[in-house]
Amino acid sequence: MTDNARSSKKRCLASVQSLSLCNKLARILWHLVWLVLYRPTPRLFHPWRCFLLRLFGAKLGNAVHPYPSARIWAPWNLEMGDHSCLSEQVDCYCVDKIQIGAHVTVSQYSFLCTASHDYTNPEMLLVTAPILIGDRAWVTADVFVAPGVTIGEGAVILARSSVFQNVEPWVVMAGNPAEFVKPRVWSLSKECKDDSA
Repeated sequence: MTDNARSSKKRCLASVQSLSLCNKLARILWHLVWLVLYRPTPRLFHPWRCFLLRLFGAKLGNAVHPYPSARIWAPWNLEMGDHSCLSEQVDCYCVDKIQIGAHVTVSQYSFLCTASHDYTNPEMLLVTAPILIGDRAWVTADVFVAPGVTIGEGAVILARSSVFQNVEPWVVMAGNPAEFVKPRVWSLSKECKDDSA
């Protein structure tokens, strides 16, 4: 391991170990709010759920759709752009920052994971790294996204894939670990026909 990697790892561990009692109490309060006021709401009550998330520090754009069964570990570590969506049963494990761009869909059962454990340490210390998902990306059903991953603008991750490395913009990826399938290309032919009618 290089000196830079060691120092980066130490910084990461220090930030996790410095989590305050206030942080833990805020998470307990948020969990209670999620159980009582967030989870039981009808699917169409997106503005109400956005209001609750913002109360706990989430930075949300316009027309954001967090579904009622989506789990958010710490809303103050979540940022979502305009018209983005966390679908049913998404696990947004935002121990570290998760930044989701505009017009992004994270489909059902996906797991955005910003934390793991250092298995080389006998104490299995917690380590974290942020996740960034670019505008117009689509994380399809049951995808795992590992700590520290950036998914580029317009990328598509196909169902049941696991993403452990950064993903280039405007590509389609699949598999475990996810690998390049093909470029993502917009199909404008239907829109052009509709416009000309």
